[in-house]
Amino acid sequence: QVQLVESGGGLVQAGGSLRLSCAASGRTFVGYAMGWFRQAPGKEREFVAALNWSTGTTYYADSVKGRCTISRDNAKNTVYLQMNSLKPEDTAVYYCASKLGIVGVRTPGSYDYWGQGTQVTVSS
Repeated sequence: QVQLVESGGGLVQAGGSLRLSCAASGRTFVGYAMGWFRQAPGKEREFVAALNWSTGTTYYADSVKGRCTISRDNAKNTVYLQMNSLKPEDTAVYYCASKLGIVGVRTPGSYDYWGQGTQVTVSS
C-alpha cells in the first residue's frame, strides 16, 4: 500500500552534516506518523525522530535532540532528516517508516511500512 524509499546516506566525517530523504508513495498520509529509526551492527533498532504528517508535530530521541531535525514536504510526499554534528556513534543503517496514528510513535514494532534503509557511516 505504501512504499518508502530512503536516500542521502553515505560517508561523512565526524562533525559533518547530511540530510536523509524518504520519498513516500501510496494513499494519502493524513492521520499517519512518519518515523526515522536506525540500527547499528549488534544493536537493536532504535527510534530517532518522527512527525505527525497532518499537524507537523515532531518527536525526537534524547540522543539526537538538538542535532537532528525532521521535516516534511507535502508537495513532494517526502520526509527529511537533517543531521548535524555527526559522531561516529551515529553510524548505522537508517530506516524510514510509517504507521497509522501517532500512538506508539517511538516503537519500531508499531509501524506498518518500512523502507529498505540507507547506510550512514561517520568516520574518525
